[in-house]
Amino acid sequence: MAQYKFDAVKRYSLSHQVLEKLIELVNSGQLKSGDLLPSELTLMKQFDVSRPILREALSSLESMDIISRIPGGGKFINEKIGSTPFQAMLSISMDNIVAIIEARMSLEVGLVMLAAEKITNEQIAKLEETIHSIEENINQDYGQYDIEFHKIIAYSANNPVLEGMITSLLLTHEKTNSLIEFREPKLTIAHHESILQALKDRNPTEAALQMHKHLTFVKDKILKGLEHSQKES
Repeated sequence: MAQYKFDAVKRYSLSHQVLEKLIELVNSGQLKSGDLLPSELTLMKQFDVSRPILREALSSLESMDIISRIPGGGKFINEKIGSTPFQAMLSISMDNIVAIIEARMSLEVGLVMLAAEKITNEQIAKLEETIHSIEENINQDYGQYDIEFHKIIAYSANNPVLEGMITSLLLTHEKTNSLIEFREPKLTIAHHESILQALKDRNPTEAALQMHKHLTFVKDKILKGLEHSQKES
C-alpha cells in the first residue's frame, strides 16, 4: 500500500481538523482519483483520533462526493470530483462568516453580469414568480423563494464552473440568514425587482450595480447579527 505523509491531529481539533488533513492529501496529490483510502485503523493511528471522530470526517467527505463507499471494498476517492474542491474549502471555512459573504458577493456580482447577456424569457418569468411568492408570504418564512431567486440567476449565467461554486455557497444561506435579527421584506422585494429590471433590459452594468446594492444590504444585516451574537456569548 502507498505510504502517505500524515500529521498527527491534536485532540481538541476533532473531526473538522481530520477533514482538513484528508482534503490536504487530495489537494497535494498524495491521494488521487480512484485511490483506495487507508483503513480506518491506519487513519486513526496516523491522525491519533478515535473511530467516531474519524467516521464523522469521512462522512463529511462522502456528503461532498469526494469519496465513495463500496460495500466490502473500502472507500475510494471519486473519479470525478467536479466542483467539490470548492465545497471542501467551504466546508472547512464554515465558521468564517465574513469570508463566505465576501465570496458570495464576488461571485454573484459577476454571475448577474453574465446572466444579463444570457438569461431567457422563461427564466425571467421564473424570477418574477419568486418575487410574487415573497409578496404572498411577506409575514412568514420566505427564505426558500429568496434563495430560488439567486439560484435562477446563477443557472441562467450558463457557466457550469461558476454555477457549481455559487450552488455550494448558497448552501450556507440558512446559516448566514439565521444571524439576521429582523427582516425587511419590502426592501428585499424592491431590490429583487431592481435586479430583475436590469436583467430584462439586458444591462450587465446595471445588473451588477443592483446586485451589489442588494448583497451589501444583506451583508450589513448579517454582520450586525454576528456582532450581537458574539457580544452575548
